[in-house]
Amino acid sequence: MSGTAADPDKRSRRARRSGLAGRRAEWLAILWLSAKGYRLLERRYGGKGGEIDLVMKRGRTVAFVEVKARGELDAAMLAITPEKRRLVERRVRHWLSRNPWASTHYLRADAVFLAPWRRPRHVPAAFALLL
Repeated sequence: MSGTAADPDKRSRRARRSGLAGRRAEWLAILWLSAKGYRLLERRYGGKGGEIDLVMKRGRTVAFVEVKARGELDAAMLAITPEKRRLVERRVRHWLSRNPWASTHYLRADAVFLAPWRRPRHVPAAFALLL
């Protein structure tokens, strides 16, 4: 496989940095939410066609969490576009088909926004899940 996008040796430096920053942001979000009593169920659920960054549970609530890190919190909050919401909803339906126990729980689409030198901002029910 020479020169394809899937070839890790051919990925650009910028793409590798972006991937590393995304993984760091996810770990920070996991730590932040864990401190608030949430338990990690899944990380990076899905793949091609969209993914759910984190699936967290606290009590009778299952939260499907989008993690967005930007230079400023306002920019991070604008990063969840309508298209991203549709992709997340598609993945949530898929996750629920594999985890039928969750249908008796309160399902929510949360977000954690991160920016340098700022506390993470957890927004419960950041957008409605249209399932």
